[in-house]
Parts: sequence; C-alpha cells; structure tokens
Amino acid sequence: MVREIVTDTEFLKKKSQPAGKKDTEIIADLKDTLKANRDRCVGMAANMIGFSKRIIIFDSGLGQIVMLNPVIVKRSGRYETEEGCLSLSGVRKTFRYENITVRYCSEDFTEKTASYSGFVAQVIQHECDHLDGKLI
Repeated sequence: MVREIVTDTEFLKKKSQPAGKKDTEIIADLKDTLKANRDRCVGMAANMIGFSKRIIIFDSGLGQIVMLNPVIVKRSGRYETEEGCLSLSGVRKTFRYENITVRYCSEDFTEKTASYSGFVAQVIQHECDHLDGKLI
C-alpha cells in the first residue's frame, strides 16, 4: 500500500525500534511508497511512512534493496554536501562519507555486510540517520 509521507518532525526525531519478522507489511508498504515516489526520491526509512522501525529501502540503480536493522560499521572520505528529503522542505547542508560498510539483515533475515560508495552510500547514510531520529 502506498503510504503518505510523514512530515511531523517530532515523530521523525524519535529513535526507531528494531525490526522483526512481523514487520513484513511495513516492508511491502515501503516498496510501494518508494515506487510511487521514484520521480523525486531514491530512498526511504520506515518512519517516513509512519512506522518507527529500523527498516530502510533504497534504489541501488539495479533495483530496490531493503535493509533491516542496518548499522554503519565503517566510514571513510568525509565530505560536505546538500540534501533534500521528502519529509522536509528545502535543501540542507550535511556531512557524509564517500565509502561505508553496513551490517544489516536482508528481508529474509539473513545477516549481511556490504560496502557502498558514492551516491548510494550517501542515500544509505541519510536513511540510517532517519532511524536514529536525526534530520538533515
């Protein structure tokens, strides 16, 4: 189901709770909502559609990737950039890292570790910030 994008900053500033096997409906809704907003968005966190769960989704360029309970375990190449967000108006300055390594669970709860760089790494960092209640 396509969900409305949450713009309530008080809700968005709350830390998300760990995702579990009962959260499959949230994953489906994130997929549908990202697809519906693909012309203006490449990633989302569950709190952006009203669920305070540690789930993100992003378009890697090769399709959608879902990460449950992601944790960035390694960072390098800090830089300053500007970002926008569907939940917020305007563009804001922030710092990101060119290269990251993320530990997470896939949709079937298989533990994974993967490294990303460039724009995809930036999107993952933005969405992980959402899970921690951090807004740009």
